[in-house]
This record gives sequence, C-alpha cells and structure tokens, in this order.
Amino acid sequence: MKGNSRGAASLLKDSIPITEFSASGPFEGHDLLRRGFTSVKNELLPSHPLELSEKNFQLNQDKTNFATLRNIQGLHAPLKLQMEFRAVKQVQRLPFLHSSNIALDTLRGNAECISFEDILNDPSQSEVMGEPHMMMEYKLGLL
Repeated sequence: MKGNSRGAASLLKDSIPITEFSASGPFEGHDLLRRGFTSVKNELLPSHPLELSEKNFQLNQDKTNFATLRNIQGLHAPLKLQMEFRAVKQVQRLPFLHSSNIALDTLRGNAECISFEDILNDPSQSEVMGEPHMMMEYKLGLL
C-alpha cells in the first residue's frame, strides 16, 4: 500500500462496479425518476401519411433553404449558417428550466411569427419538471 498514492475511497470505488447495482434484463423495472412516464404514443406507427412529413418539416425546410443559399451565394453561406445553428443549439439553460430558444428562432427568421408552440408551450403545463439535482446529475453523466 505504500506505493499506492490513491486513498481508500478510490480503491473501494474501483473495486465495486456500479453497473451491478442497476437492474437489467427482462425483469428490469422502469425508472420513473430518470426516464419519466412511459408513453404508448411514442411506440405507435404514424396514423396518417403526412404525419412524418409534418414531424420533419423544419429539417426539410432547413435543407431546402441551405440548398437555395448554396446555389445563390456559394458554399460558404450555408456552412456559416450551419455553424451558427450549432453554436446556438449548444447554449442551453439547465435541464429543468424552460427555454424559448429565441436565438434559434431569430436565425431561422421565425422570431416575429406567432406559431402553435408559442401559444400552447406553457412551461407551467410542462411534464418535464422533476428534481433539479437529479436532472443535472443525469445530464452530466453522474448517474
């Protein structure tokens, strides 16, 4: 033990794998604190042919805008805009706080438009609310 500079706590931590404490396999219980309530709606197939098109509307619109921008201004313009999108998406609030993503709306040109999400996206009616410490530890990979 003289050559080992680590403390007893780190030896204990290294010797007991944490994965053995979590349930896995066919009898695994659903962890409500980390994953929330299960939703049957997420497991269903689209009920209408246009449902997938509507879900991917913003992605398809961005691709079309980038292609048009590339044809008009050259390769640098869509690359610069995509880089700005990535930078804006990385800046977020804490996971338990509501974010309006106003910077992303401004880049897309939707800042002055009133849409469905602006009216029916009330943070007080959100199902995401949980324990802040647990949500931060999960986001940081500590759990």
